[in-house]
Amino acid sequence: MPNNKTVAFHTLGCKLNFSETSSLSRSLEADGFVKKEFEEDADIYVINTCSVTENADKECRHIVRKIRRRAPESLVVITGCYAQLKPKEIAAIEGVNLVLGAAEKFNLSAHLQDLSRGDSAKICSCDIEELSGFHSSFSTNDRTRAFLKVQDGCDYNCSFCTIPLARGHSRSDSIEGVLANVRQLAQKGIKEIVLTGINLGDFGKGNDGGAVKENTFYDLIQELDKMEGIERFRISSIEPNLLSNEIIEFVAGSKKFMPHFHIPLQSGSDKILGAMRRRYKTELYTERVARIKALMPHCCIGVDVIVGFPSESEDDFMDTCNFLHQLDISYLHVFTYSERSNTHALDIKPIVPVGLRHERNKVLRNLSYQKMQYFTEQHRGQKRMVLFENAGNNNMMEGYTDNYIKIQVPKHEAWQNQLVEWTI
Repeated sequence: MPNNKTVAFHTLGCKLNFSETSSLSRSLEADGFVKKEFEEDADIYVINTCSVTENADKECRHIVRKIRRRAPESLVVITGCYAQLKPKEIAAIEGVNLVLGAAEKFNLSAHLQDLSRGDSAKICSCDIEELSGFHSSFSTNDRTRAFLKVQDGCDYNCSFCTIPLARGHSRSDSIEGVLANVRQLAQKGIKEIVLTGINLGDFGKGNDGGAVKENTFYDLIQELDKMEGIERFRISSIEPNLLSNEIIEFVAGSKKFMPHFHIPLQSGSDKILGAMRRRYKTELYTERVARIKALMPHCCIGVDVIVGFPSESEDDFMDTCNFLHQLDISYLHVFTYSERSNTHALDIKPIVPVGLRHERNKVLRNLSYQKMQYFTEQHRGQKRMVLFENAGNNNMMEGYTDNYIKIQVPKHEAWQNQLVEWTI
């Protein structure tokens, strides 16, 4: 395939997917491909998929249909978690030309050289147990904030989750590799880096999944804190059982690591946590939140919750509501449970009706709104540093305080990618 071919990317799912898409895009541009926006006509469309929920699968199929209508002569490549989990199902979608599993994702350029329109989609995949090696990646957001992948895969086997089947065992970059990427981002003028991973707190397992004792997540953040050129670091999602007191205490004393944690809970019922095969109970979660707030009363804490998990009774759901209500947290990410193939949760009964799942989702989304309003109100009148991002097209721009309060102001070009002291 000639190197002047145009390519457009679309990403579904998590920040980790966005970081990988960004790295794939830069790699193709280095090989001579011309990047296009996804809404534009292109020779090749690459969709990096998620498969956490059924909606992600449906969205992928919907996007392929849109591409076929708009650019019927183009080539369509599907990669990401959905591509690893259900390659034959994707290959059967009309208009798909190539399906790349987890092992082949970062060989995209080589596959495109040989790709041409054919009668059936080509599948390049592998058994997930054979997957090894770590591919570092990062995405940038208007040269202000970057999402840096430092860990991939997961060795946990939560009963609702397909991620271990889609991404393989837990493995990490080396500390030296992370530092090299941070230096590169600093040279690009990035002010803030968000550390991402599938199970971020499990950082320290080598490319083969084996433990590398000298490399722990605590070791990593200590080294990052010493680096010049980056003003801010943020920890994305970290499991409560891996968020140690030493990590909390370190962040509390750091000038570079922001007072902001995102800690998955999934349920406020110990019965449901057991059925989910989570590695903690609500007591430990309470202790983590209390420790954070004791050292950093201003800290923002986000929480992941799943509603409608099989066997979740009304009492179980109320346990979750009451638990979250009394916790000093700032916002929720609420997910409606959806059945996923090859997960243990499929064997758990009784099943919660879909309509009831959506009702419970709405209840917790309302609670999230109330929590964020309360958290923001607590800081009214305070002065905090805001990193302003790209000035938009609607005469407004936005940024985030150190503790993740979103600030919107009239456009001021001089503030873009700058830290500004702001009275909330």
